[in-house]
Amino acid sequence: MDADALSDARRPEWERLDELSRTRRLSGAEVDELIVRYRAASADLAELKTSVGDSPQGTYVSTILAAARLRLTGAPSNFIAQTGRFFGSQLPAALYRIRWTTLIIAVLFLLVWVITAAWIVSDPAHLAALGEPQYLKQYAEEEFTAYYAPTASFAGMVWTNNAWLAMQGVLFGVTGVWPVWMLMQNALNLGVATAVMTAYDHLDLMVLHLLPHGLLELTCIFVACAAGLRVFWAWAAPGRRTRGEALAQEGRALATVAIGLVFALGLSGLVEGFITGSALPWPVKIGIGAAALGIFLFYMLVIGRRAVRRGESGDLVEQEAGTPTLVAG
Repeated sequence: MDADALSDARRPEWERLDELSRTRRLSGAEVDELIVRYRAASADLAELKTSVGDSPQGTYVSTILAAARLRLTGAPSNFIAQTGRFFGSQLPAALYRIRWTTLIIAVLFLLVWVITAAWIVSDPAHLAALGEPQYLKQYAEEEFTAYYAPTASFAGMVWTNNAWLAMQGVLFGVTGVWPVWMLMQNALNLGVATAVMTAYDHLDLMVLHLLPHGLLELTCIFVACAAGLRVFWAWAAPGRRTRGEALAQEGRALATVAIGLVFALGLSGLVEGFITGSALPWPVKIGIGAAALGIFLFYMLVIGRRAVRRGESGDLVEQEAGTPTLVAG
């Protein structure tokens, strides 16, 4: 089929459909005409897609059909409805889809953390290479705990820093390198800190200070890197989709993760800023941190599973993302 010939023959009908879609008030006859022309243009688009694939003519018809569909189905969703769909379906579905990748990343991260700490502690020369003993002792006995000052400014600082790290993990994940580098850097830093605290008999103090906020904070970072690596994998192994289609689809779906993690890390920041360094008993602090993680995991695994079973993927719906490429067979 010649796309140009079809365009020349159908253009008056497409333009009429576009005109009807833009008309504020339609008579009964015009509504009937809109429906008829919408169906005809849909058939034209299907023929274009199956015969010539992507084409300027197909894009033009797809744009007109989107406007006509909106005219037929009513006004676009308001902000409250869109927000409800985002938090009730899109975000939990996107989180659920990367659950296994998140788990694998968490296990590997913990292995690097523990192996690094064990390697440094195993040889005094390794520990000595980190700095003078008096500085290491000061870090273990004073600086580590002094960092957790219960103030609003501290909570805001850790929130923005962790949110920025999560955004990097998702948005730069297409490189396939950035999330891995970021995870390795943080695992090695934690391994070094653990070795120093262990060498000066303050490992228990480190564990107590990390558990309240670290449970949710680290989980969020794992999720962010899992989303970023899924975007990379969509580009590297697109399957039956073109690389552009796969990258666009996964990028749209998993960009929601970056937005959602801002809120999750906000909760983690509140715990770190006001709970970790507070005078509350340690069982209460850890319980609050565990509850925060439990809420996140319930949202990710239970609500997310329900959303996926309803057919949600985290991606935009068709009228938001545009008509997908039709494939015969």
